This record gives sequence, C-alpha cells and structure tokens, in this order.
Amino acid sequence: MARLSVISAIYNEERNVSDLYLDIIEAMRDRIENYEIVFVNDGSRDGSSRQLTEIAQYDPRVKVIHLDRNYGLAAAIWAGIRHSDGDLIALMDAGLQTDPRDIFRLMPFIERLDCVNGRWNDIQESWIQRLSYRAGNEIRRRIARGKLQDSACPLKLFRREVADNLVFFKGMHRFISTMAQMNGFSVIEVSVRYRKRRNGGSRPHVLKNIFAGCSDAIVVRCLSKRVVRYKVRKVQQFSN
Repeated sequence: MARLSVISAIYNEERNVSDLYLDIIEAMRDRIENYEIVFVNDGSRDGSSRQLTEIAQYDPRVKVIHLDRNYGLAAAIWAGIRHSDGDLIALMDAGLQTDPRDIFRLMPFIERLDCVNGRWNDIQESWIQRLSYRAGNEIRRRIARGKLQDSACPLKLFRREVADNLVFFKGMHRFISTMAQMNGFSVIEVSVRYRKRRNGGSRPHVLKNIFAGCSDAIVVRCLSKRVVRYKVRKVQQFSN
C-alpha cells in the first residue's frame, strides 16, 4: 500500500498536541501500517515545542519540523509537504475540528482520483461564524472561478504529484484543491464531520479572514491564466 504522510501545522497548541497525536495513531491503527506523522511547529511560544520533541523521541513515525519563527499556516503546511515522504498526503488541523478517522472516508476515492477535498456540511458554531464561513467560501469560489464548495475545510488527501505541482504563496492552504484542478488533476469533494475545537484557541477575525481570502483568490485567478498544460508525444535518445 502507498505510504501516507499526515501533516498538521502547530502554533501554540500545547493543550491539543497530545490529543492530536493520540487521535491520529488511533485512527491509523489496524487500517494502515506504512505512514508517518509530520508536525510543523510554526514558531510556537508555549509548551508545544517541548511536547512535540518528546513525542518524536518516543515514536519514530513522528517527524517534527521546527520553524525559526511564526510564518503562518500556509508556510507551515508548505514546509510539512516539502519535508514529508509519503506517496499520499493528508492535511488536517491541529485543533481537531476535523477527525483523522475521516482520512479513511476519503481514501477510497484516491484510488481513482488525484485529490479529495473534505467538505463540512454541518458547522456547529454561532450563526455569524457559519455565515462568514459560507460567505468566504462563496467569495473565494467566484473570484478564483473554482468549482469546490468548501475550499477552506482543512481535511484534504492528495497524491504526491499534486503537491509537486503546487505554487506557494501566502494563503495557498485554502486553494490546494483549486490549484490541483487548475493543473489538470482530478478532484472531488466528500462530506466529513465537523467537530468543535477541542481545547482553547482564539476565535478567527471574521472580516479579516474574508478579506484575506479574497486577496488570495485573486492570486489564484491570476495564476490560472498563466498555467500551461502540455503532453509529451515521444522522448527519443540515441546512443552513439
């Protein structure tokens, strides 16, 4: 079976790191043996770094990437992808709003497709948070001219070839599946469970996130106009 890399970006998650690790290994148990867990410490200022180091010392399946300062979610995910070695890559959030067991809800589709994007249908938050989340997705979809209904869901599963063709920019984590479609890969959305954030964490700034998402969508739209797809008809090399 293909090797799986599960990647999660960590920033000041000392109250969640242990649960995150335990939930992932429990989800993997009896389902897959060839996997690694890649935690990216995005310049955490709490006890996350120490906890991650202890976990990595205990479990050789865990790889920890320590960034020298806080760069943001997109950079942390990009670092995780570049330092992973799996044929398949799964992304999930550190606050456990996505369930690692749902990776295997996506897995059957990856056998015939290149990228599977999770989709939250039942967000159990206040009406303003639900409205802002849906509005942000719709605005990003219209500006980027994408087809996905929920580009912001953190849970994604894709092939290494998809990762190798991504372009890094601030905010790219919201558009991984959209960029995969741009690059000619097959993408599908599959419903996954939404869970309330396990422990702590600040509430997102609604307007700030929407505006940031809009500017990132403009970047994606510009990139889509620069994509060149080609197919090689034949490669020849003759020896003397």
